[in-house]
Amino acid sequence: MKKLLLAAIAASALGTVAVPQIASADVIVVRTAPPPPRNEVVPAARRGYVWTPGYWNWNGHRYVWTNGKYVKARHGYHYREPSWTETNGRWEFRRGEWSRGDRDGDGVPNRYDDRPNNPNRH
Repeated sequence: MKKLLLAAIAASALGTVAVPQIASADVIVVRTAPPPPRNEVVPAARRGYVWTPGYWNWNGHRYVWTNGKYVKARHGYHYREPSWTETNGRWEFRRGEWSRGDRDGDGVPNRYDDRPNNPNRH
């Protein structure tokens, strides 16, 4: 642990390396922006599966592309894609996850929503 801390301090003093700051196991924070997403050819849809698009992952030293893939759908759940967001000069990565609840973001839980997949619902 001491070696990791010393390496992080040395790297930040040099100002040349993006040192990750881990907020939790599912969130990664770095100082450099990820490259633009790559264009992927999405294979034909597969019944019972959900396409999870590719994304740039941080391996502790640099960005590494992770290809998209199909994963088995989970009944009653919605897949939220991995995403990078910038806040105050720091880039935060949230891993993809399955979530239960409000798929269309209208504030009504899916179990009570007449149209749970309608993004235009008000």
